[in-house]
Amino acid sequence: MSKEISIAIAPEVRADIAVRLARVASEDGVRLLMAVESGSRAWGFPSPDSDYDVRFLYIRPRREYLALRPVRDVVERPIVDEIDLNGWDIRKALGLMLKHNAVLSEWIESPIRYIADDPVVDRLADLASRHFNPRGYALHYASLGRSSADRWLGSDGEIAVKRYFYALRPALSVRALRLDPSRRPPMSMVPLMQAADLDRVLVDQVDELIARKAKTNEAGNTIRLPDIERLVADELSRAGEVPERTDNTNFAEEAEALFLELVEKE
Repeated sequence: MSKEISIAIAPEVRADIAVRLARVASEDGVRLLMAVESGSRAWGFPSPDSDYDVRFLYIRPRREYLALRPVRDVVERPIVDEIDLNGWDIRKALGLMLKHNAVLSEWIESPIRYIADDPVVDRLADLASRHFNPRGYALHYASLGRSSADRWLGSDGEIAVKRYFYALRPALSVRALRLDPSRRPPMSMVPLMQAADLDRVLVDQVDELIARKAKTNEAGNTIRLPDIERLVADELSRAGEVPERTDNTNFAEEAEALFLELVEKE
């Protein structure tokens, strides 16, 4: 049985990230609602030299949402010492949730948190769980997976381990949604493999890839694995089999009400 790799963030890295997040809040005049790890560390297949992909949600003072000129809805910082900071305005996040973009769902589920969640995060999780469209998520993951797999499916020679994962994780998400469209797919690889109900041969191959990636840098290669490649190609082509959610009544209204409630308090 696969075991989840324990991803501990070194205390000095956490401290550095905390300082940078506080600086973002001060310099950009925003209030942070959530800050998490996204990317390979949170997905459960990091390399020793993986970046720290810090993602956060924020809200601005109310007057800025009423301004004639729209404010930017993202905050970014250059990557320094492998720490990559990128955040979304809560309005952008809710707008993408309404379009069934799965990114916010993953941030909410991240096992690595850098600040204490604002109470609104639980409400976002509830909103996402009650209203997510499994077909929309499946199409999102299929598009994400194809953008990676199209670079190497059908080619020969060794391949970077990370390229397998960038197509495999979306493919497994599609599979998990096919098997149980009532639940959002897990973010991390081990619970995702369980939700995808992989056979032992595939589980062992994925476990070996995770172990290999944990010991090599981001550019490390592996031999080709036909079983995994067939799985990726098959599942990415089957997103259309995942059913639509037909009872999405009041999704937009609830998201709008939540946004207005938050802004009125700022």
